[in-house]
Amino acid sequence: MSASDDDLGNPVSYLALAEGTAVLAADGEEVGHVAHVLADEEEDIFDGIVIAHGLGRHTFADAEQVAAIHERGVRLALSAAEAEALPEPSENPAVVHEDPADGEGSPIADKLRRAWDLLSGNY
Repeated sequence: MSASDDDLGNPVSYLALAEGTAVLAADGEEVGHVAHVLADEEEDIFDGIVIAHGLGRHTFADAEQVAAIHERGVRLALSAAEAEALPEPSENPAVVHEDPADGEGSPIADKLRRAWDLLSGNY
């Protein structure tokens, strides 16, 4: 099923985004629903969403991959195939430091770790 932005209602802030809201690919194909919204509330920064796909599989879409947030749906800036290939949140994300000597985690690794913590209840 394909949905237009008009079908999704008014644009809303990530702060109003509810778990269970439909997540759609750029072409309108539904690819899952919002499992968690990741944000740094103290800094008012939207990090992305954890998408629940069928059969308990979860993936992470970075804020840059989210094209629009509406009352009844989130539209990704990705095709359905790209959405299905998004990384799964994990305790130890596969993203590694560019320079292991710097000791700092990459922003995407930090986001994936926080997503894992939310899914596993370690927050």
